[in-house]
Amino acid sequence: MLAFLKRLWTTIRRPSVHYSLGFLTLGGFIMGIIFWGGFNTALELTNTEKFCTGCHEMRDNVFAELKTTIHYSNRSGVRATCPDCHVPHEWTDKIARKMQASKEVWGKIFGTINTREKFLEHRLELAQHEWARLKANNSLECRNCHSADSMDITRQSGRASEAHQRFLFTGEKTCIDCHKGIAHRLPDMSQSAWHGETPEKMLKEATAFLATRQD
Repeated sequence: MLAFLKRLWTTIRRPSVHYSLGFLTLGGFIMGIIFWGGFNTALELTNTEKFCTGCHEMRDNVFAELKTTIHYSNRSGVRATCPDCHVPHEWTDKIARKMQASKEVWGKIFGTINTREKFLEHRLELAQHEWARLKANNSLECRNCHSADSMDITRQSGRASEAHQRFLFTGEKTCIDCHKGIAHRLPDMSQSAWHGETPEKMLKEATAFLATRQD
């Protein structure tokens, strides 16, 4: 056994082997940095408003609507971009969302909503998918900017203050339950019911919220 360990140590100490191991270790480390840096750079490039509006389907429909809302232009000068509302900030959640969104590539290839008419035809379905996602994660993207702990309800309208205290602060509802029309126009709610709620109830909730924005 001792003789075997001596031969092994002698082999490891040979310059050619020593340098090969060092080269492989250093090379692997450098390649790892390059891969990781390239991956994250590409990932962040897809997290820009420019990327999101690169196709006319988004630019001419939902983005055009966003530009008329307070999330795009307001007195504070703080703008919520597409990724702010549709991509989680945490890395693991972000990767999961990117994998989910990769299905949109197929929609682009096959022209699912490449015309205004097709977009309106699928609008309710698209909205329902996003509402369900936000409902499932407790409106995570909303809460990245809007904190209930920091909310000053004394500066809100009476209706908004009451709704937040009754539903949001108690956890009975989450942001998307009442704020479905906050950044984009609501789809035609008469097409179908969603998750057991009647279109009339959904429209009533959204209309009530929009009224608070005018108070």
